[in-house]
This record gives sequence, structure tokens and C-alpha cells, in this order.
Amino acid sequence: MIKAVIFDMDGVLIDSEIEYLKLELAFAKKKNPAVTLQDLFGMVGSSREDEWSCMARAVNNGQTWQELRQEFRADTDVFSKMDYQKIFRPEIPSILKDIESLGLKLALASSTQMKIIERVLCENHIRSYFSVVVSGSRFRRSKPDPEIYHYTASQLKIPESQCLVVEDSTFGITAAYRAGMKIAALIDPRFGFDQSLAHYRMESLTEIPKIIRDLL
Repeated sequence: MIKAVIFDMDGVLIDSEIEYLKLELAFAKKKNPAVTLQDLFGMVGSSREDEWSCMARAVNNGQTWQELRQEFRADTDVFSKMDYQKIFRPEIPSILKDIESLGLKLALASSTQMKIIERVLCENHIRSYFSVVVSGSRFRRSKPDPEIYHYTASQLKIPESQCLVVEDSTFGITAAYRAGMKIAALIDPRFGFDQSLAHYRMESLTEIPKIIRDLL
């Protein structure tokens, strides 16, 4: 039986990954004009090291991934450039309301820093739905390590086996699987995510309420 639903944020609540990638592409092209958007797809949904190692391979100019990441962060204020209402998935409020009506708890567990999580939730008027909000920045190890999901379940006071996670990326799905949770994966053919560990794969987030009812 499912008693809680835990949402990832980037790629799930908001279609942000492609927007961040466009900014990273502009940075990469200054280093190597031959870099394409597809060359950077490996940055999406990855750990910090894997993400920027992908950038280092694409740019191929002798800089380390740490140097590239530091330079990018110094030159580009990614989050200030985002219109989080524009990239918010409009079906989300009705889905959250439906889940709430079923008596389930709602949580959010994202690798993004807390101030950006709060901004996304508040600007899109959905903060009140989530009883627990967790940022991965508080943990030493990021997804695919399951620590963020173990912690979120502990804050919900619900066993991991009674949580359904809504994810999209390979690392996020792996983290939830290692935590012993049920997983509903949103299909995104752009990035080639491996979603084989997910229990459900969805073309649309509107499928979530039906999945939940099957698990009640």
C-alpha cells in the first residue's frame, strides 16, 4: 500500500533540464564551436562530477571538469535567467490536488539548492501541497545514492516500501530503487535515460493518479 508520493523537481514539475542545457551549450561553444547540444545530453540528471566530466569531454580543451564548472558558475547566473512559471508543467496542480484527496502525503526531494526549490514551488503556487521538502545539497552524496530518499521517508514517517517516487533521470530512478521505493518514471526521449528500474513508465504525469489507485 502506498501512503506517500515523493516528486523530483527538475524534469518532472518543471521542464528545466533543456533550458539549463542551452546555457551550458552557449558556454561550451565559447571553448569549442563544434560542440552540439547532443554532446551535452550526458550532463542531464547526472552527479556533479559526471555532469561536468561530460562537458570536459565535449569541450576537449585541456581544462578539468572542476575548472570548467567553476568558470561557468562564475560567469553564468543560471537560476536568475529562468522563468519557472513558463517551464512549469500546467497539469501539476490538479494532479497534486487529486493525490491529496486520496489522503496521501506529498513530499519533494530534489538535488537542487533549497532556495531554488522554494522559488519554484512558491512562484507556481504549489508549496502548500508538500509537507516535506528536501534539498540534496544537505547530503555528502548525491543521486544515485539513496540517502536523499531514505531521509525524505524518515521525515514523512512512512516506510520506504510505502512511498511512490516520481522521477525521470537514470540517477534519480536508481536512487529511489536503492531506497526500496516504488517508481513512476516520466518518459523523456530527448535524453536517453535508462528507466529500466522503474515500476511504471508514463507518457504523461496525468497517469499518476491511476497508478496510485492501483497501489492503494
